[in-house]
Amino acid sequence: MPEQEIAGQETDAGSRSGLARALTVIELIAERSPETMGLSVLARDLSLSKSVTHRILKELVALDFLAFDPATKHYRLGSGALQVGLAALRGLDVPRLARPYLRRLVQRTSETATLSVRQGWGRVYIDQVLSPHEIRMSVVLGTSHALHAGSSSKAILAGLPDADVDEYLESHALDPVTAATITSVDALRTEITHIREVGYALSSGERQAGAGSVAAPVHLANGDVFGSISLCGPIDRFRPDVAAAHGALVAETARRISAELGHRASMKEA
Repeated sequence: MPEQEIAGQETDAGSRSGLARALTVIELIAERSPETMGLSVLARDLSLSKSVTHRILKELVALDFLAFDPATKHYRLGSGALQVGLAALRGLDVPRLARPYLRRLVQRTSETATLSVRQGWGRVYIDQVLSPHEIRMSVVLGTSHALHAGSSSKAILAGLPDADVDEYLESHALDPVTAATITSVDALRTEITHIREVGYALSSGERQAGAGSVAAPVHLANGDVFGSISLCGPIDRFRPDVAAAHGALVAETARRISAELGHRASMKEA
């Protein structure tokens, strides 16, 4: 093989290695944002030498992907990274991205899968893939529902920060939708704690009598709750053992969708 060709391959390999390291640096700083990071911590967490880390940081600052604060000697994301991030967000079509996941949920469970979006203090169904069963659940797309009734709603509520949960509970009456709807603030707080622990919400006729469902929240890159995905069907097909298995599957699927939207799960969420 000619020496020139070998040298070219080595240069390409070195460039790919350098690019991978640079992206790893950006990813770590983005993950810790709004916390800023210094050279020593970055080098340690990336298992790189300080000299290599400093060279990468210097190049990223020059390209405006990172910004450097001379007073603290810390780094944060720069305008270049922000522009790339905003461009990626503009290109996101959550229903299109989520639909293959909904299809796979239906293939694995034979129950109807839905996607809801949070709208203020409510939520709206925006997509569904129907169960192949003759007797099945379906939802009306575009309809708005309160955040305390049903698994899709409770999943969104549980995914919100505590301050938002408090505001909802203080400013909204927990009106019953069915006889099974949770209407006690204390009971709903207990339910939210449980949802956060297991990763999914469960409903047995809380929004629609005779319907069983499980749901989990979908998060955007900044941690905000976009909405939720769910599996729903006749309540007799959602026995406790089946519901638990469906719940774990929905929670994992919601995490995968959230990851595609740029969300990095915290240790508490994982």
